[in-house]
Amino acid sequence: MAPAVLRACCNAVKWAPVVFITAIVAWSYYAYVVQMCIFTVDSIAEKVVLLLLYHPILFMFMWSYWQTIWTKTGKVPRDFFLAPTVAERLESETNEEVQKEMLKQLTKKLPVQTRTMSGSGNFPRYCEKCKSVKPDRCHHCSVCSTCVLKMDHHCPWVNNCVGFTNYKFFVLFLGYALLYCFYVALSSLKYFINFWTSGSGHGMERFHILFLFFVSVMFGISLISLFSYHLYLVCKNRSTLEAFRAPVFQTGPDKDGFSLGRAANFREVFGEDAKGWFLPMFSSVGDGVTYPTRTVDQDDDGLLASRQRWMEEGGDDFEAGSGVDGPH
Repeated sequence: MAPAVLRACCNAVKWAPVVFITAIVAWSYYAYVVQMCIFTVDSIAEKVVLLLLYHPILFMFMWSYWQTIWTKTGKVPRDFFLAPTVAERLESETNEEVQKEMLKQLTKKLPVQTRTMSGSGNFPRYCEKCKSVKPDRCHHCSVCSTCVLKMDHHCPWVNNCVGFTNYKFFVLFLGYALLYCFYVALSSLKYFINFWTSGSGHGMERFHILFLFFVSVMFGISLISLFSYHLYLVCKNRSTLEAFRAPVFQTGPDKDGFSLGRAANFREVFGEDAKGWFLPMFSSVGDGVTYPTRTVDQDDDGLLASRQRWMEEGGDDFEAGSGVDGPH
């Protein structure tokens, strides 16, 4: 019973940042719509214009936020999981060269190009916790206890991993949150200055508008750097993890290994159709498992060619007897 209660408490604590953000937004709605637009603004025309602009921005902000929270991280295909006996044999092997050869054979028909650095060279990447070969750009999240496709980072503010399936939503969330903060700050600036300098207005009304301006400016400033950084990562086709540690290919580490040029990099995240770029609806290019690279073929057989073989053989319908099976 105790472990179950502890897990429930931990899960509840993980939602605290989401509750905090939601509460701040709910309060800002009350402060902006009720205290400012209804009670403070005198002009009917100004009230209408402010509210007509405010609500679409709020809607896009919250839509992007909830999409980031509730979109499940992509699952590693069953082809990448090792049968229990194979995983046990691999992990019990003490000779690094033998282990490396085993992994090489296991990944021969899998479309993997990235490696992990080791004392005697580089190995195909393997997750001991999930008992699976890691697809390119996939990493294990210790908070979610699973491997996440194209993992960027685990974000406590959304209580979810940000990766292939929801990275577009996350970037849009940052962008719309920044737009929301700046819109609220700029449209309330006149009333903030009036209350600050003259001291007019009722106590509660004055408090809400002064605090609304300070909070929107504070969050807006913090969002500028974060949003700008992720736009930079999008244009470079890097995840946050790859920005700190370059992906390793057969030829060695290459921080720009997945970069195809700024336009192509942007389309890989936001999609080919410009009409969907600003909507928090999934439109990213690819399957989250295989990625085009700027790196030349890494061996004569072609680790890159193995992607084609894998697709031709049906992806998940892996050849019987290969030593790979679904998770148990």
